[in-house]
Amino acid sequence: MIIPVWSLISSLILSGIASPTPRTYDTHNYYVLRHISSAASLADVVQALHVELVEQAGELQDHWIVRQLKPQGNIHPRNDLDPVLAAFEALKSHAELPLTSRSEISSVDYLSHQTLRRRVKRAPPLISPPAGTSSHGVAARLGIQDPMFPQQWHLVNDDFPQHMMNVTGVWNMGFTGKGIISSLVDDGLDYESEDLSANFDAADSFDFNDHEPLPTPKNFDDHHGTRCAGQIAAQKNHVCGIGIAYESKVAGVRILSGPITDVDEAAALNYGFQNVSIYSCSWGPPDNGQSMEGPNYLIKKAVVNGINNGRGGKGSIFVFASGNGAAHGDQCNFDGYTNSIYSVTVSAVDHKGLHPYYSEPCAANMIVAYSSGSGRHIVTTDKGKNACSTTHGGTSAAAPNAVGVFALALNARPDLTWRDIQYLCIETAGMINNDDPDWEPTASGRKYSYKYGYGVLDAYRYVTAAQSWKLVKPQARYATNTIQLSNGTYGADRKYYGGQFIPAGGVESKMAITKAMLESSNFETLEHINVKVWIDHTARGEVEVEIVSPNGIRSVLGGARPGDRDGSGYPGWTFMSVKHWGENPVGDWTIKVKDQQRPNSNGTFLGWNMILWGSSIDPSQAVKFEVPLVDDVLPPAEIPPRPIIIPSSVSTTVTRHPKPTSLLPGDHGVVTGENSKPAFTGAVLSGSATAPTSSPSHPAISSTPDFAWFSDMSSLVTNQKWFFGALGAVSVFGIGVAIFFWRRRVARVNAANYTALGNDNEVSMTALGTSITGGPRTTRELYDAFGEVSDDDDDDDETTALRQPLARSVGFHSGFLDDDEPSTAAGLTPKYRDDPDHGRHISSQSKDDEAASGGPESPTESGSSWEHASRE
Repeated sequence: MIIPVWSLISSLILSGIASPTPRTYDTHNYYVLRHISSAASLADVVQALHVELVEQAGELQDHWIVRQLKPQGNIHPRNDLDPVLAAFEALKSHAELPLTSRSEISSVDYLSHQTLRRRVKRAPPLISPPAGTSSHGVAARLGIQDPMFPQQWHLVNDDFPQHMMNVTGVWNMGFTGKGIISSLVDDGLDYESEDLSANFDAADSFDFNDHEPLPTPKNFDDHHGTRCAGQIAAQKNHVCGIGIAYESKVAGVRILSGPITDVDEAAALNYGFQNVSIYSCSWGPPDNGQSMEGPNYLIKKAVVNGINNGRGGKGSIFVFASGNGAAHGDQCNFDGYTNSIYSVTVSAVDHKGLHPYYSEPCAANMIVAYSSGSGRHIVTTDKGKNACSTTHGGTSAAAPNAVGVFALALNARPDLTWRDIQYLCIETAGMINNDDPDWEPTASGRKYSYKYGYGVLDAYRYVTAAQSWKLVKPQARYATNTIQLSNGTYGADRKYYGGQFIPAGGVESKMAITKAMLESSNFETLEHINVKVWIDHTARGEVEVEIVSPNGIRSVLGGARPGDRDGSGYPGWTFMSVKHWGENPVGDWTIKVKDQQRPNSNGTFLGWNMILWGSSIDPSQAVKFEVPLVDDVLPPAEIPPRPIIIPSSVSTTVTRHPKPTSLLPGDHGVVTGENSKPAFTGAVLSGSATAPTSSPSHPAISSTPDFAWFSDMSSLVTNQKWFFGALGAVSVFGIGVAIFFWRRRVARVNAANYTALGNDNEVSMTALGTSITGGPRTTRELYDAFGEVSDDDDDDDETTALRQPLARSVGFHSGFLDDDEPSTAAGLTPKYRDDPDHGRHISSQSKDDEAASGGPESPTESGSSWEHASRE
């Protein structure tokens, strides 16, 4: 032994056990013995057994850990006795002989060889709940005769009782949503359904698509609003299932079945806002991982109007689904509706409590509610007299489940303000999948997840807390000064100038907030934070942004999105985080901006600012927020701007919101969810970006887009269909080239037949065929027809290749319809036809055809639209 046994024993006894000695099970065998008698010392026992003393066995008195070096190259047969145990048995046998005494043996009454064992985590057993709490027991006790109630696992989950909305206890308390109205801002509501007719609120319903009083679902796919309404207020009867707040009322506001103007969308979000308490909104920009859009001035104004003046000043409650685009790499902080401080943003978990692969993560997520996944859907009402749906799901079904809970809470406590609703979400949300690495600590002591927000919504916990809740003080805000990096500016010309180039290590910028600053703004406690950034980049999806608080709490505001190749950057885009709720904001806040350092792609960070939102010190000094006319210029206007008139040529006055399930995967209710993946991997300024992944059992719904002509050439060997598709595309390209040169030759021949016009009527042929930039058309347009940029681009691409800072123009219709310049007259597109026999003719085509076909998408910054359509 290295040191005498007596010295080791003395040191152990004198010093106590500070920390366990590291084990080396690969080189030693370990044993525990109990030394009970002074007939032989512990040193004598150790020597007799040929072992080495390690330490006392934890806090067990007289129990000692010993070890012996494993034999080198000697593997004992399974039936051979362990050497130490064999020595102990030999001593015992010798002690039993007549006239023999072995005091070492009489001093030890326990010896055990220690072997490594793997302990298994205790998962909740899959047992049926007691009869009184099972779906059949609840139905019998409450007189529920709806035939599909046992299938409504989100109300009573017989298989996983810990995963449900937990509403039956609230019903037992007598709260069923009576007197509360929720408005489904959606694609209509079937008020003739037997499940909904008695609870339909016609007075606060309207069809803004067809401008009719009733929100009749007319299109074949106008069923989403009805299904969501059933989740909230399907009455107790003999049809389908039952709603969470089954005695509440539902209104229908139809906006998703066609193009809608900004002013009509604004009106929809305020419709009946003195009677309506909650607006259920399961829509937004496309969940394709490419768009970054939000409400414009009018719509923001309507939301703030609802907050300031709705429900007699208590504020309208806006509930938005986080989005179904996680499989596309989408994140809800790129949606100006879900990342609004006025929204309760709801993501999804499935009936097993797992994160579905479609549910979008972000720092604006407040809570999760139950929806489809891992083999189950939401069962609810459907369009039709007594039709039922068994395939409902997505985050757009999670949001109405939350709306139903809020209706129950308002039934119990009608004076709750919109901010009390949010506070109660955070205070009562339950952690789910505690071992999920996405959970991170916050300064307030709670944990937060980009996937789960503050946790899962529990109706019983929420409503019981609401009954004794102390109403919060009015809202306060502190707006910081704007930091400009390297004189970065962004003005009315929508161009970036200056800014700090984003190098390999990224860019950091700090902002100090003092207690005096907050007190001067009547600011007491922190709730939401807004972070506005101006970033120019050739590929927006390569940018990563995070903010770190003075307490070291990190919010990932925007992760990399491989599918977003938009070149308009971040022109005053506002991120939001709820992760700092309750934190002391005094100190230095640090923003970090990084990109992927790819060749021919670069960017500059121009500036940023913050708004801290919270509660006021003195309620009598609280000032209501008003939406500024212009809020995206850098530096911000110090004085109120002059009245602005937005020309129709650059304004988007008509939008068409995608259907809530337009990008919801068809297998959203089938694929097993996960609870072992962080939403964002690593810090922004360390490590490489990782593209979002889907569930292990299910690949991403689409791979990262490749913007070359043939993005799937690498898979031709294993996929014959792509081979023939690629071959066909090559053929089409060849034919297109041939037609292009043939038409140019014909045009030259025809041009020779034209008679020269007078100077006052002369029209240049190149002028008749100009591109959208105003210059003559070039062979680039041949490439544009196939989605590529030609080699004769302007100098921007050459500058990009050198990774130098750029000054880039951001237009509303950048690269949009190069071949057809929009006319300013009555929305008509002039088309010119060569006709040597009859001179020059001009024909007109309405844009209604484009609107009817869906229109092109424009994944650009806030204020633009997702689909362009003419007025009807």
